[in-house]
Amino acid sequence: MTTGTGTPVPRTAVVLPGTGSDEVFVRAAFEVPLAAIGVRLVAPEPVAGPRLAEEFLAALEAAEPPVLVGGVSLGAHLAAQWAVANPNRCLGLLAALPAWNGPPNGAPAATAAQLSADAVRDQGLDGALAIAVDGVAPWLADELTRAWHRYGDALAESLDVAATHTAPTLAELATLDMPTGIATCADDPVHPAAVAHTWAKALPRAAVSTTRLDIVGHDREALGRATVLAWLRAGGRV
Repeated sequence: MTTGTGTPVPRTAVVLPGTGSDEVFVRAAFEVPLAAIGVRLVAPEPVAGPRLAEEFLAALEAAEPPVLVGGVSLGAHLAAQWAVANPNRCLGLLAALPAWNGPPNGAPAATAAQLSADAVRDQGLDGALAIAVDGVAPWLADELTRAWHRYGDALAESLDVAATHTAPTLAELATLDMPTGIATCADDPVHPAAVAHTWAKALPRAAVSTTRLDIVGHDREALGRATVLAWLRAGGRV
């Protein structure tokens, strides 16, 4: 679809989940905020295992262009990777909680994913889950419990993928001349706000909106709203 001036506007957004998460969280966070601007959400289900990243990229490839693409954490990295390779098929990027750029190099999210993968292998899914949810907010514990059990026996391999995946470099991000909305949580040490702002500085047309994990705990849509608002501020058209 186009505006009255002939400018294409998105009607579909494909949004990918983050490490050890699932499409249930993506729908809870993004479906209503996207619907508010007339965009239909497509939230692919994770295909757990060593081909996790390839299957998510295939879901983006299957979308009818032009589309918005996006994701949370690892999902944001994969969406940006696809957009770099397919700029003419993409009307913008929604990047919630980017965790690093280029190789992970000990980034907190990558380290957490690898430690969790090791724990799954050493102590089984339930033992690793008990470690992962110890001391975290109840809402996050509930999210992890649901999603990790859905990954089942392929959880460790899926976490390996997340821990070792190379995100787009800053030079690659600099080629993305499209509106990009980035959301960060000020109280999230695993996805530092500094990474979000580093992405924004590299991207030609980007804006950052900030929320908090304790707000997302009460209102999942807060993360989606922050990302969509940033995309609109970056020049997204509807």
